[in-house]
Amino acid sequence: SRDTVRKMMAYSVPPGYRRQAPVRRPKLDAFIAVIDRWLDADRAVPRKQRHTAKRVFDRLRDEHGFAGGYTIIKDYMRKRDLRGQEMFVPLAHPAGHAQADFGEAVVVIGGVEQKAHFFVLDLPHSDACYVRAYPAAVAEAWVDGHIHAFAFFGAVPQSIVYDNDRCLVAKILPDGTRKRATLFSGFLSHYLIRDRYGRPGKGNDKGSVEGLVGYVRRNFMVPIPHFASWDEFNLWLEEQCRKRQGDRLRGESETIGERLLRDLVAMRPLPASPFDACDHASGRVTSQALVRYRTNDYSVPVAYGHQDVWIRGYVGEVVIGCGGGIIARHPRSYEREEVVFDPLHYLPLIEQKINALDQAAPLQGWELPEAFTTLRRLMEARMGKQGRRAYVQVLRLMESFDLADLHAAVKQALHLGAISFDAVKHLVLCRAERRPPKLDLDIYPYLPRATVEKTSAKAYMRLLDRKEEPA
Repeated sequence: SRDTVRKMMAYSVPPGYRRQAPVRRPKLDAFIAVIDRWLDADRAVPRKQRHTAKRVFDRLRDEHGFAGGYTIIKDYMRKRDLRGQEMFVPLAHPAGHAQADFGEAVVVIGGVEQKAHFFVLDLPHSDACYVRAYPAAVAEAWVDGHIHAFAFFGAVPQSIVYDNDRCLVAKILPDGTRKRATLFSGFLSHYLIRDRYGRPGKGNDKGSVEGLVGYVRRNFMVPIPHFASWDEFNLWLEEQCRKRQGDRLRGESETIGERLLRDLVAMRPLPASPFDACDHASGRVTSQALVRYRTNDYSVPVAYGHQDVWIRGYVGEVVIGCGGGIIARHPRSYEREEVVFDPLHYLPLIEQKINALDQAAPLQGWELPEAFTTLRRLMEARMGKQGRRAYVQVLRLMESFDLADLHAAVKQALHLGAISFDAVKHLVLCRAERRPPKLDLDIYPYLPRATVEKTSAKAYMRLLDRKEEPA
């Protein structure tokens, strides 16, 4: 063909087919405005109830008399979706700034499979990270995670990017500014951090930490971690973060640890003291010596019944105080409507109402060494009801002494046959003071006195003189 030869002479490389005019779609063009209107309206409805290509084709055919085929509808919607996909600008991250987020993964802690909420702090300039796991992603966990991360790096970032989690942001105002949650606001003021927030539903605004959450889940949580406690798990996670600092990521000539040095230079030093990461609340002690915090009830000593108390909720414990002193500490429960007892809080009341000893709920499930059971059995056998009261007095010694020391004293009392509260108290005091026990009534006048006379040999002579009676 002369035309083909002419093209070959005009170009060093064959240009291929070139369209001179846009593609004409006579059957579809008249309906494009209708399709666009339907698809634009879909943005306000749930994703699973939006138009598919099949549904658009059916409606055009039934409602508008469309005579074309299904394929041209599908091709148009595919190209329209591609045109509407969001584009992103590559970002450069200056040193000294951070991003933070929470992720979720299944773990086994203490033999119980449960969901772990892990806090992640990422330094995008160096890609260094810190990870810490918690039973729940509450506000105290957010703040506690930051405090441990700052201690891990030994410095405080200039700014941190967050999402709009309700633990951090109480409300988004009409002008776009955020009203911070109370605890989080105090934390920011303590460390003088500039907080920044991504757009709602736009995880790409903090894409570095979003990607790191997935990395941690795939690399640190596979296979499912098994640890005896949360503390052991978190120590292991810190070690994984340190090992990762030796990695060299794609496109970088330096390791994470080498680039981290520039981050640390740009960050601010730690304050003189860390922030107290706890939630503050108040309450009133009920007639059963219980204080409610976050749907759960925690016990306090019965002496504080019906009084107003203050509560501090930490990640791992709940501290209750009255006036200027602390009156109770409990491991924090993340269940709902649970009652957390300390048996020692109720022993003074049980000592007065001794008939409640066997049915007292705070004592149910309280596992004591077997020697305590033996001591109670002997006390009750010898003194009855007073024996039960003396046994409760022995238990109350744990208000001042460790269980291990009291257990040793109880075993020693059983060995000596000194079955009394005073003997056990004397023996445990001797262990605490590191002196040998001496059960002497002159030294311990509070011990019960008893007069034991020597047996006379004359008393047995009557038995010899007594004649054997006939059967």
